[in-house]
Amino acid sequence: MTAETQKTSLPIVTRERVAVSLLFLMNGFMVGAWAPKIPEFAERLQLSKSQLGLMILLLGVGSLTLMPIAGMLMARLGSRRVVRVMSVLLLPALLFLTYADSVWLAAPAMFWFGGFMGAMDVAMNTNAVAVEKTMGRAIMSSCHAFWSVGGVIGSATGGVMIAHFGTGPHAIAATLFAAILLVTAWPHTLYDPPHGAEPGAKKGIPMQLLPWLFGIMALFSMVPEGAVLDWGALYVRQELGADLALSGLAFAAFSGTMATVRFLGDLVRDRLGAVKTLRASGVFAIIGMILAGLAPDAWVAIAGFAICGLGIANMVPIAFSAAGNIPGMAPGTGMSVATFMGYSGLLAAPSLIGFTAEHTGFAPIFLFLPVLFITVLLLSPLARYADNIRKD
Repeated sequence: MTAETQKTSLPIVTRERVAVSLLFLMNGFMVGAWAPKIPEFAERLQLSKSQLGLMILLLGVGSLTLMPIAGMLMARLGSRRVVRVMSVLLLPALLFLTYADSVWLAAPAMFWFGGFMGAMDVAMNTNAVAVEKTMGRAIMSSCHAFWSVGGVIGSATGGVMIAHFGTGPHAIAATLFAAILLVTAWPHTLYDPPHGAEPGAKKGIPMQLLPWLFGIMALFSMVPEGAVLDWGALYVRQELGADLALSGLAFAAFSGTMATVRFLGDLVRDRLGAVKTLRASGVFAIIGMILAGLAPDAWVAIAGFAICGLGIANMVPIAFSAAGNIPGMAPGTGMSVATFMGYSGLLAAPSLIGFTAEHTGFAPIFLFLPVLFITVLLLSPLARYADNIRKD
């Protein structure tokens, strides 16, 4: 059997791939369902932009606290056990946030939501890597596409449900839907051995510069993503006059284009290479974010977020892939730096945006974010490492 024949005979869909894709869908859905709840959450607790920024900071603190704990647990238990536990603990988070009637209850609810969302994220990404190894083909881009699809479903339906049925019924329905996804994925989640037993596993902080540069690429790609997630709905509602249902479309449009492009991500990279793909993605991201910042009305801003999502879609997967393919370095070492730095931007930076927006509004912030994309473009030659995909 030739190498080409062997490649084409590899399975495209397995139960384990479907299971991990459903986990990504569930996590993205929970995040997307939270986006249209933010304006109501702020109004219910009478929070200013800076106070809401503190709340969102707690979400980031929770995630960055539990993410390394999830990594340590996987070293002892493997990713399947950890992702199952973290998914179950994430399920009630929207209910906690919805029924918290004071800041003192909302604060730990935000920490809970961010903590188990981030811990589940680390575990499901690790499980996806294990599935890739068993299948002999890349699936990470499509897994992230399912996360984006979940974001679309959660945010697009959330605003409409909240407007017509209220926050309580929305939270209950969203939790039930997430539970159905988890129950479906549960029996087919791939078992992998404890990661501490893997040959070549290294401990400690890498001293080479390269993984940290990939961390910067991931960070500067995910900060704008977090900005749209946490502030896009509020921006189009408070500054551009959108109603509650329309404001939910801000993140939905962003996630929708991200999902579409991520389903095509592997094909695009195979044809253009990682460097050209990253550069084209950066240009789209810059154009979209500038359009959103200069938008005269909500529809133009939503279109800008959609174009920006089209650009950001493959920036993070390329950064992660490059970090996991540094010559002479165990894949997990570079990946751990890039993912931690990237998710710190996604989860923690939006709180700083909230403090700034208290004085400047959101439009100037969205006009500044393209500077981060320009930095990624300057680092784009390093994306060539993403083409060193290790396949048998």
